[in-house]
This record gives sequence, C-alpha cells and structure tokens, in this order.
Amino acid sequence: MKPTETDYVVVGKLGSTHGIQGWLKLYSFTEPAANVLTYKPWYLEDTANWKLAKLEASREHNKGMIVKFAGYDNPEQARLLTGKKIAVQRSQLPNLKKGEFYWRDLEGLTVINVDGTILGKVIYLLETGSNDVLVVKGDKEYAIPYLADVITSVDLANQVIHVTWELI
Repeated sequence: MKPTETDYVVVGKLGSTHGIQGWLKLYSFTEPAANVLTYKPWYLEDTANWKLAKLEASREHNKGMIVKFAGYDNPEQARLLTGKKIAVQRSQLPNLKKGEFYWRDLEGLTVINVDGTILGKVIYLLETGSNDVLVVKGDKEYAIPYLADVITSVDLANQVIHVTWELI
C-alpha cells in the first residue's frame, strides 16, 4: 500500500549550500536537534508528494549540522534541494505518552473556547522557549499558549481543541 500524505511527518528543512562538494545546511525540527539524523530513510518534498532521498553523509558543523545526498556533488546540484522539507514516515517515530501530540496532529484542528465560540483552526505552531504557541486563524488570528491551564482538552478523533481563552 502506498503511503499517503498523512503518513509523513516533517522533521527538518534543508538550507543553503555549504562548500564545493554538495553539502547543505540542515535545520532540524526534532528535539534534541541531532535526533533528526537517527530517522532513516528520509523523504524530500517534491511537487505533489514525497521522494525518497539517499543521505550519503552528515556531520556537525559549528553549532548546526550539514548533510550530503547521493548524486548531489557540487553546489549547483545541491542548490536544487535548498528549502526542501525533510519528512519521515510516521511509523518511524516513537509512540507518545498519553496527552502528548506531534505538532502535525494539532495542525488543522478546530479550536473552541469554553463558552462554545469557535476561534478557528490551528494553522501552525511556534516554539517560543518558555512554551509552544498555537497560531489559530478564524475571523481573527490568535496566538494561544500551549499550557495546561489554557488547553483543557485535545480530541483528535473529533478534530477539536478546547481552550480557556478570553476573546479580546
């Protein structure tokens, strides 16, 4: 059975080229950042779907990481991959504890306030350092902190997040 779009989870993104041998900067979305290298195989975003990519080498560089893909041996070739998202199949990721969610699972969920007002849908999440933030778009756009006293429930089956959030 061919994997569907929902079977993939984005774990990083490729940045600019590095050097003359086809290396690229790697921006990891995993925690800790180096965990991105433990997932294999990688898939790179292609126009309509995900394309299997053969990672040839990886290494730490300064405070980040760089990677090299098979068949991309110079900056001109590697530049074709700049900005591409890196995904792995969901089945490669560890199972989460109860009450934990991957960001991808929260994106697109409808957010409802305690008084029953629909605030909108989660369009993306931000990491701020102190806590994650749901960015919700409806009639207005809201930045709602992902905190236990704000997020009262997440119901993946019904695609709903209930929050205690006062409208301004």
